[in-house]
Parts: sequence; C-alpha cells; structure tokens
Amino acid sequence: MPLADRFLLIRRDPHSAEVLARGGDGEAHSVLQRAGFVPVVRVHETYHRAPTGLDGHDEARLATEAVARLRAVGYHVECDNDFDTERRPARDLPLGASIAHLAERIRHATTTEEAADVLTELTASHDGILTALDDVLVTTAEFHDGLGGAADPHIARRLRYLADERLHIIRSDLAHTRTALADRHAAHPGRSTCTQEVPAGERERSAVCACPPPARTVPPPPPAKAGLRR
Repeated sequence: MPLADRFLLIRRDPHSAEVLARGGDGEAHSVLQRAGFVPVVRVHETYHRAPTGLDGHDEARLATEAVARLRAVGYHVECDNDFDTERRPARDLPLGASIAHLAERIRHATTTEEAADVLTELTASHDGILTALDDVLVTTAEFHDGLGGAADPHIARRLRYLADERLHIIRSDLAHTRTALADRHAAHPGRSTCTQEVPAGERERSAVCACPPPARTVPPPPPAKAGLRR
C-alpha cells in the first residue's frame, strides 16, 4: 500500500465552507462513509463531504468522529482544531468482512463440494445472503413510498426493479452454478492439498511428499537493444 494512502486531510473549505475529507485508500473511504460522510467522485479524484443541511455543531461532531475512527485504525489525519480528538473508539468488524471471508474460502477451495458450500451461503432460499439483500431492497422501496418527495415513487420503483429483475438473475445463475458444483464431485486440478505423505512404494529415501514439482516459468527474454540507424 502506498504510504500516501495512509494520510488524510479533514478541514472546512475556506471558499465553500464545506467540511471536506481528502486522501486515503478504500478502507479509509469506508471509515469515512460509516462516520457519515458522503463520497464525491470527480474525474481526477474522489473525496468526501459532510451531508447537506447540517448545522455547524453537527458537522463538527461528524468530522470529529471520522478523525477518531481513522486514527484508531492507524491513519494519519490532519484536521482543523475543532475536529481534533484523542478518542480512539474500538472498531467492530464490518458486515462486509463476512462476505469477503466467503471469497477467501473459495480461493482456498480444493474440491467442487467446498466451493458449493460457500455458494450455499449466498443462494439459500430462506436465509441466504441474496435473500437478505432482496429484503433490504424491498424495504428500502417501502421506505421511499412514504417519504412524500416528488422523486421518491420513482426511486421506489427502481429499487423494486433491481430486486425483481437484476437480483433475480444473479440469484438464479448462482443457484445453478452451486447445483452444478455440488453434483460434480471433483477435485480442483490446480489446488491439490499437500498431505506431506510419501507413497509406500517410493524408493528414494530423500522423498518428502508425492506432490508434482511446480511448473517452471521461463522468464521473458530481455528486450533487444535498438541499434543505431545508418
């Protein structure tokens, strides 16, 4: 990770008076968003701002919380004096980490059964992750139904469309993939598990395991030097 990604700046902009956070990597951006900041994506940078409509006290509280959370996980944060704090809150493991753990399990899966077990957590009909995501989309649509803004009915319809059409396709395809893997009963040819056991018929006393030697990779030849044109 580049060292520059460990540094952030949280200040009130002297021109717009907005509370802005700049710098950091993806993890820092997640911390900012959980503290209440809103991402702003531009052509050449992504920064974060405080939500509109807050008074000065609420903006300072939000920025101070962000400073505390970022420093608690090792980021260097420069900030206005109003936002400085010595508090270092404990960080709870985010829910997304559980999903990332599923990806890690697939990276280390050596059989189709192991991969199918992981996909089951996504596709289980009653309490799978995608079923829960469907519920989140539908309930968010219901929330917008009662907000009363001019654009809220459109947002609600869009959320229901995502649940009924887009998410349905993802869930159906993953469920089919999970079923195919469960029926396959095969070891992954590139991920055999080394047992450190020597076959009974091995004659070489120096043998330590039966794993085939790793494939040799031949480095590419150095680029040819360009000769002088005559």
